[in-house]
Amino acid sequence: MRIRALSWGLTGAAAAGAAALALAAARRRLRAVEVTGDSMLPGLRPGDWLLVRAGARPEAGDVVVARHPDRRDLLIVKRAGHRAADGWWLESDNQRARGRSDSWDFGPVPDALIVGRVVARYWPRPAPLRPGGLASLRRGSASLRPAFRKGNTGRRR
Repeated sequence: MRIRALSWGLTGAAAAGAAALALAAARRRLRAVEVTGDSMLPGLRPGDWLLVRAGARPEAGDVVVARHPDRRDLLIVKRAGHRAADGWWLESDNQRARGRSDSWDFGPVPDALIVGRVVARYWPRPAPLRPGGLASLRRGSASLRPAFRKGNTGRRR
């Protein structure tokens, strides 16, 4: 998984909405990460870029970024299943993905290894949300979309 520095090139009304995000990024609260691998299909695909709120406490069902317990230099994107006594139980949405690794393999992930909670996918431009979903914030060829809890993956059609 790659980490990207956030930068904004907005004009007009979109700048106001992005200003809050930029302020949070300046405070190092938002990080951008790229999804690699198929373990989070169908909701997240290889090449998707996510905004992660560093230090945010996850809740069951949230998509989170964590450091792999056995390879601390490796970031993983997983769904927080439940809080266990030793940390968070993190699972892949696609249990059949080749090479997937989650709490079924390494057990609960300690709180200290949870980097943050995914708040949006901003690239590639997502398809419209299902009825009842939150509206997208669009900018040029990219957009932000809230990350959803289990049961509403916001899949592209």
